[in-house]
Amino acid sequence: MIQRIQTLYLLIIVALGITLCFVPILQLVTPEEATELHIYQLSAGGLDEITSDPCQPAVSLQGLWGLMLTTALIPLLALVDIFLYKKRILQARLNIFLAMLCLGYYGVLALYVWLAKMSLGVEWHIMPWASIPLISFVLTLMATRAILKDEALVRAADRIR
Repeated sequence: MIQRIQTLYLLIIVALGITLCFVPILQLVTPEEATELHIYQLSAGGLDEITSDPCQPAVSLQGLWGLMLTTALIPLLALVDIFLYKKRILQARLNIFLAMLCLGYYGVLALYVWLAKMSLGVEWHIMPWASIPLISFVLTLMATRAILKDEALVRAADRIR
């Protein structure tokens, strides 16, 4: 199982996905013409306000369950996919679903950024961590290619017998 290259790709996806659960993805800042400066960070856990004044309570918006769900499903499905090494066709299909989920993450993220921009009137700045689903997408495609290559090799070996 571990000696196959697709397993290593999927393990990297799991590690990146777990990292994505704990890091901020976007920073939302009030425009310069606003009277007060507010900085919000969007992560899988929700939208949190970063305040410089410790006496002022920080605003926190929870309930971004769509982003949390997609962020949690990416490493979970990759982990399940690792243990399907004996069922290569099912593993390849699950990989294709995982790739679509990685791209769907950006759709959910765009929706939440648009909603935050409309309700809070903020500008958004993307963090480098937001590229993790794109990296996971590429690794998923590489793993799918390796899985299908293994399947073709097994079928060719069965034909020779």
